[in-house]
Amino acid sequence: MSKLKLAVAAFFTVAAVLLALPLGLTASSHREAPLISADPQADATDLYAFVSPDKPDTVTLIAAYVPFEEPAGGPNFHSFGDDVLYEIKVDNNGDSMEDIAYQFRFKTTVQNPGTFLYNTGPVKSVTDPNLNVRQTYTLTRVAGGTSTVLGTNLPVAPANVGPKSNPNYEASIGAIQTLPGGISVFTGPTDDPFFVELGGIFDLLTIRKLPGNAGGGVDGLAGYNVHSIALQVPISQLTRTGTRPASASDAAAVIGVWTTAARPTTRVLSSAGAAPTSSGPLVQVSRLGAPLVNEVVIPVGKKDVWNAAQPKDDAQFANYVTDPELGTLLKALYKINVPPQGPFGSASQRDDLIAIFLTGIPGLTQPPGVRPAEELRLNLAIPPTASPNRMGVLGGDNQGYPNGRRLADDVTDISLRAVAGAAYPLFHPDFKADATGVQLGDGVDANDKPFRNSFPYLALPHDGFSSVPHSRVAAPVTGPQTLPVWWFVGGGLAALTAGVLVLWLARRPRTA
Repeated sequence: MSKLKLAVAAFFTVAAVLLALPLGLTASSHREAPLISADPQADATDLYAFVSPDKPDTVTLIAAYVPFEEPAGGPNFHSFGDDVLYEIKVDNNGDSMEDIAYQFRFKTTVQNPGTFLYNTGPVKSVTDPNLNVRQTYTLTRVAGGTSTVLGTNLPVAPANVGPKSNPNYEASIGAIQTLPGGISVFTGPTDDPFFVELGGIFDLLTIRKLPGNAGGGVDGLAGYNVHSIALQVPISQLTRTGTRPASASDAAAVIGVWTTAARPTTRVLSSAGAAPTSSGPLVQVSRLGAPLVNEVVIPVGKKDVWNAAQPKDDAQFANYVTDPELGTLLKALYKINVPPQGPFGSASQRDDLIAIFLTGIPGLTQPPGVRPAEELRLNLAIPPTASPNRMGVLGGDNQGYPNGRRLADDVTDISLRAVAGAAYPLFHPDFKADATGVQLGDGVDANDKPFRNSFPYLALPHDGFSSVPHSRVAAPVTGPQTLPVWWFVGGGLAALTAGVLVLWLARRPRTA
């Protein structure tokens, strides 16, 4: 075979392989562990906790599930699991055990099983008869051994199928429910609020444009949806005193938050095609507090153990926090002067990372007598700022991550800089943080859709008709910008079609 033929064959082989690659990427906690990656309905992707900017006497808690939702993924569009118990848990005394839990149980009903259609006509509300497949849920609050049902038969927002199916999707905001006690709740599909350069991070921590603080990254989650559970609760209902903290130093000002998903131990499949049956005690299969911990701190061999563990038992994972693999990689790949790190309890342990990920920051998010555990800690007495900084505490904005987490907080950049030692001098004043390390980022600084100004704050879900997830192209690390594979393939097909047409015209019989 000639070199030309070999080159042509190689080109089309590579193109075919690229086109066949699955989108099996991961993000904050998207597909982050082997077992949960096969169970998307129970896979927690992100957790947010912040004092509501427009209602500062309340806290908004958001748990997102079902990663990488393709908006056009019908006819069986993504949904919550009917056999999954979803919970948002609150520790309000620092002992790393839940004091309050909000439980969500879902139920799916089909109005007309004789059609393949998700909706049989335009859907103009959450109760529209044209919505063939619908979900409802029950919300229960558990505290002090007492369960209180806050709402039943509450509607889940439908999928955003497209402009004909959802002529005014905003109308589905009817899924926002106001409950007794000043509580608001929303469940349903939304734009995935997390933004991150997936392709580079998991390609051996490639930063397209070093140091990563000037854009140039590709948001690997652009165009994808998730299923979100959003809850807005008066602050006084979350503290151990039952009152709103008077100041940031109040002993009851800090809470810890995490979300979990649990399934029954036994699931029996039917050989006749009937719905599976589930039974047995519930087993926790997913857990998420602070972002990126199980993703990039916990090693593969312990990720499933992490998802099943309780925060009170997190001492078993302490060495991965105080001696993080990510720090070693940053030093090896980018020659960053990362602070000394070592096993938990050693002289070289990362005190800064212990505070960020396990105990809370002294004077800000550390409750009195805290038991180290991985929770998303929030000081309820820090008021919302009129000028939020995406870098949160590292950017001088104490209302942002790691004091809770707002939707626009750039937790990827914050975490990269933290591991590189940006906060280390606060604990070791003689250490000078690396000049490159304190500027690290992934080049993606904001979400692909703007967030809303009122509850549930999340952007509306992408619709299936017009969305093309993860379709953006960014400049490579060096050299001129490349064109995507589809351009070459599309151009090749166009050229082939044109060539066939010319050949046909040249060979067709001529008439006088």
